[in-house]
Amino acid sequence: MTNTLPDRMPPRLYDRLPRSVATVLAAGFTALLFASCSRHTDSGTETPFVTASNVTLTAAQQQNVHLFTVELSNFNKTVDTTGTVDFDNDQATTILAPMSGPVSRLLVSLGDQVKAGQPLAEVDSPDFATAISTYRKTLATAKITRELADQDQELVGHHGISLREAEQAKIDATNAQADCEAALQQLVSLKVDPETIKAIQEGKATSPVQCLIRSPITGAVVDRPVTAGELLQAGTTPCFTVADLSRVWVMAHLFGPDLGSVSLGDPAEVLTGTGSESFAGTVNNISAVVDPDTRSVAVRVVADNPLNALKKDMYVRVLIHSKKETPALLAPVSAILRNEENLPFVYVVQPDGSFARQRVTLGYRDGNQYDIPSGLKAGDRIVVEGGLFVQFLQNQ
Repeated sequence: MTNTLPDRMPPRLYDRLPRSVATVLAAGFTALLFASCSRHTDSGTETPFVTASNVTLTAAQQQNVHLFTVELSNFNKTVDTTGTVDFDNDQATTILAPMSGPVSRLLVSLGDQVKAGQPLAEVDSPDFATAISTYRKTLATAKITRELADQDQELVGHHGISLREAEQAKIDATNAQADCEAALQQLVSLKVDPETIKAIQEGKATSPVQCLIRSPITGAVVDRPVTAGELLQAGTTPCFTVADLSRVWVMAHLFGPDLGSVSLGDPAEVLTGTGSESFAGTVNNISAVVDPDTRSVAVRVVADNPLNALKKDMYVRVLIHSKKETPALLAPVSAILRNEENLPFVYVVQPDGSFARQRVTLGYRDGNQYDIPSGLKAGDRIVVEGGLFVQFLQNQ
């Protein structure tokens, strides 16, 4: 036997009712639904009606909430980055071998403090002996030629020699004096002791003079690549590096957004991480090129180093305090909450007095305030105290 459907389905219950009765039932159902969303406390006061988008508080509940009006204001950004310590090249020098020959004795060690002119090493150099001998010879030659030129000037007056011969004697004396001065300059460049030079000029005998490599500045010996017995080549072999460590360079690294915040002359702090003490510095150079490996820009900070705590190649933390004022919308840190996805938001007061969540993006943090690049506008009123209370009510 085959089952067949009826030609017309039976009418639903409310289809059978008069229109006026159906309207009354619908209104009653709606009222019941809203009543189920309203809650009463033990004291009989009504809690706010909560939706997924906003929260309405009673007058009593609003006493637990404090508001803040967002306004456009200026702040000074502090760039927090890293850097490495280097010598101040304006106060450091690499000493090249002034003459050729083997090192006979090293007189200083790494880290030693030296004064300007202090001997650093002894060198057995034939060039040194030759320079002293040359000066003796040119000094004697200059003296004799000058005496002969003076005598010739007297003979010219008595017609003893021609004027041409007297002029030639004068030229010879001038040339001899120039050779003597050049030989003296050679001794000075070789750092020959001034007492030795004075003895030669006075014609006194001198004991064998040892060739010395001397420090041109006062500072610490920070590098000593030579060893005893090593053969030096004049003008090419690096022997020592002496640096004044009372001031150092710190090469910091800046990336994209921070570049516009840093300017020449900005004050800086250098932190070593080994103690609470910081070292004051100043930005005195910003590189014009980008490092192709790190995509950063090098910024040079000149920092005081009175205790020599900053060592070459040490990694440090650098805080650069920008003097440039940056306009921004600032919101207190206490206003920032996080949703289930850990995204930041704030509660903003709506025109009807309710509170709605507003997603925001967080920029630079200046003390207890955040720069808000997007999500808020000037004049918005946000919850800065009691935000968790509002969030609790909304999640009920």
